[in-house]
Parts: sequence; C-alpha cells; structure tokens
Amino acid sequence: MTAKTNLAGADNYVLQEAISAYSDEAYTNAKKLSGTAIVGSNPDIDTKTETFTGQVRWFKPLNPTVNVASLTDATDGNKTSYSSEYVNYIKTVRTHGAEKVNMKQVVTQQDGLAKVGRDFAETRAQDEHNAILSVLKGVAISEALNGAAAASGSAGLGGQTFENDPTDKRYGFYVDLGTSKTVIEATTAVQGAARAQAFLNAFGMAYKDYEPEYAYLVTSPEVMASLRSANLVDSDTVTDGSVTFNTIFQGKFRLIQTRAAQGMSSAELAKINTGAGVDIVGTKTSFIVLPGALAMAGLDVPDQVEITRNGNAYKGGGSTSIWYRWGYVLHPAGYDWAGNKEEFPSDAAYKFAVESGTAKALTSVTNGAASTTGTFVRKSASALSLGILPIFHS
Repeated sequence: MTAKTNLAGADNYVLQEAISAYSDEAYTNAKKLSGTAIVGSNPDIDTKTETFTGQVRWFKPLNPTVNVASLTDATDGNKTSYSSEYVNYIKTVRTHGAEKVNMKQVVTQQDGLAKVGRDFAETRAQDEHNAILSVLKGVAISEALNGAAAASGSAGLGGQTFENDPTDKRYGFYVDLGTSKTVIEATTAVQGAARAQAFLNAFGMAYKDYEPEYAYLVTSPEVMASLRSANLVDSDTVTDGSVTFNTIFQGKFRLIQTRAAQGMSSAELAKINTGAGVDIVGTKTSFIVLPGALAMAGLDVPDQVEITRNGNAYKGGGSTSIWYRWGYVLHPAGYDWAGNKEEFPSDAAYKFAVESGTAKALTSVTNGAASTTGTFVRKSASALSLGILPIFHS
C-alpha cells in the first residue's frame, strides 16, 4: 500500500509500508542547444577581468587607397588608413541550492540532498541551454529592431535580400519569409527539395557569395515533421563530437531539433512593428547558426559547492543546505553587449531592449522603438561575419 504522505515536514515524499528503492523519473525537458557545435570558444575572452565585463579587440578590414605612380607629378600619394574595433562581453554567475531537514530521513529513509547532487549535471545543462536560447532571441530582437523598427532613428530597410549591401546596418540580419512556410505543400510543379527552397534562399540571402559549407538549423518538431513528410531528411547522419545529427540537402544543414520556443511573442512582434521600418510578417522563428557562433567560457567561481549545517534548527534536529555555483561568459560573435554592465545578466536580460541607455523588456519600450537597440548591438563591419540568422516564417 502506498500513499502520498500528509505528514507535516515530509509531504514531498511518497511513503509505503513495504520498503522498496526509489527510482528516478527521466527528464523530458526540451532538447538542449548546449553541447552542440553552435557553441565554441574564443581565446580572446579573458574571464579574469576585474569587472562584470571584458573586451575583445580586432583590426577592421582595410579600405586601401591605391595610387598610380607618376614621373612628372611630385604630389604626395594618398595614404591608406586603418582602425580597430572592440566589443564588450558580460559575465554571469548562477546558483542552485536545496535544504533538508536532517531528522526527515528517520521517516523517509531517503537523503533528499542526494537527489539534488545526482541531478546537478542536468540542472546546469538546462541552465546553459536556456541562456543560449535567450541569446539567440536577443540577437533576433536586435536585428529586428534594425530592419523593422528602424532602431535608433535609422530608416529600417527590412531583412536580408540577394542584392543588399551586407555592410549597411539599416538591413537587419534576418530573413522574413512572410506568410510562406519553411516547407510548402507539394504540388504538381513543386516536388522534393523544392518544397524547402525557402531555407536555401534564406541562407543565400544572408551570406551571398560567402555562403558557408554547412550550418546548423534549429528546428521545431513541426518543421522537422514537415521535412520528413517531404522526404528531405538525408539517410546518412553526421557525427560532430559526441552528437549525431540528421541532415538535409546532403549535409548542408545539420538539424538540431527542440520544442523550446524560438520565436518572439505576439506582443514583442507588435512592438517591433510599431517602428518606421519594414514590418515583419512571419510569426514563427527558426535559426540557422554557424559553428562556434556563440563563444562560451567558464568562470572560476569561488566555493563552487558549499554545504552548511544548522544544528539548532528544528528543535535541535538540525538542517543541512547545499549550494552549487557556476558562471560563464556567453557571447555571440560580432556583437557588443549594450545591456547593464553592473550586474550579472539573467536569461531575460539577454533579450532586453535598451531605450535611451536603460535596459528593459522589449514590451516596455515607450518611444516606438525609435531610440532603441537590443542588448546585443552589431559591431562587425559586415553582416557576412555574423553567425546567427533568424528566419521568420508562418
């Protein structure tokens, strides 16, 4: 006979008169983005800086001035100038703790903290996944503010096309397929790979003549089902590290399937579309991400595991607490951190907008997004250097 106990102080346990071992229910959270090759390292990130932020510097490409030598004109030649750029990155620290009442074990025969310790790897991996997804959304918000909301007063010109100048930041680095689906219905004229031409078009619009050999496509179960129904999933898989990926188009896109919500809320899209740029029509989002597009570096956090005991608590029965602490830098290539630089960011903060220097939720922006940027602001000279491509679709 088993029953959920209503015993005060131990009502989170199922107790039974005939003792048997506890088993662990499997985790069924959304498939994680952490551990995939979209996350890499950047040797220029220094985690030992004294403040919340650090900087990565680089020299910008030259715009050379070439002179034609003369035997008769003694005028000085025009010199080529060069310049450098930098981006800020931000640290974050996360904690996870639990407490047990020591004497509860007399009744339950279980050490409650053992469960927390066994599952810490899952807890940390889930936290990293959530942060990665938030950064992807933060980049999407930033680029949507450029192209659709005309952020910071610029005349937003929409997303990427086959013809736009990739150095023109008035174009957001995204592709809006509008009312089109990523995989359209089969017709007598449209069969096979042509049904998913939208992915190939989006990739070509974004990277033009610098199109990479392959990329990762973060797909929802809905999109994955559409690809399978179109018979587009390759029979051969690709193993990258310890992860095996399904692919489409002979390995062009490695599929990362997750049910985690990738898109913006209707309120966020409405706020972006109040701007003076080209409205985004697609209501769903998929991401094409290049290998190593997000740099991640672990922090050396003091007292990573700490156990404290209070023998006086619970009338002398005592309590025990355990805390796990970890931290990291998570930064998308080509972007500058423009959010709050005086605190560790939460997942929500990665998706904030910055209006007149104040970081806030996008839906809290009051000035029609005209003086607003994302917390990640594009800093690379060309969009072809970026690695995160949001695709808006229906």
